[in-house]
Amino acid sequence: MTWRSKKQDVVSHSSTEAEYRVMAHMSCEMARSKKLLMELGFRQPGPMPMYCDNQSDIYIAQNSVFYERTKHIEIDCHFVRNTWIKKVVTFQFTPFSKQLADLLTKAASPQVFSNLCNKLGMLDLYAPA
Repeated sequence: MTWRSKKQDVVSHSSTEAEYRVMAHMSCEMARSKKLLMELGFRQPGPMPMYCDNQSDIYIAQNSVFYERTKHIEIDCHFVRNTWIKKVVTFQFTPFSKQLADLLTKAASPQVFSNLCNKLGMLDLYAPA
């Protein structure tokens, strides 16, 4: 599993576009990692799972129809779709309530917040003993 944060060179028009650009970068990293592992003698039996909390991105990646509003991200679409077609990656929808990293960047309900904190092993230092 890999995670990386990087300043993007372009300003995105929507959250779907921003996350799709991240998917393109991640697809590239996953393809590279898979190739390196194969060269080292490790075989990946199937596609590597890519977890995404935006169903629009998954839909764009798996469908060859480009909508007028996604024309500007067409090159990224080709790369992400090709890695999916070649079975390098597979997309798995993961809702916000299960995204651990979102705990640090987005507002969450008290129940979701508590659940994610527990998964991360975070403790409330001020809770009564």
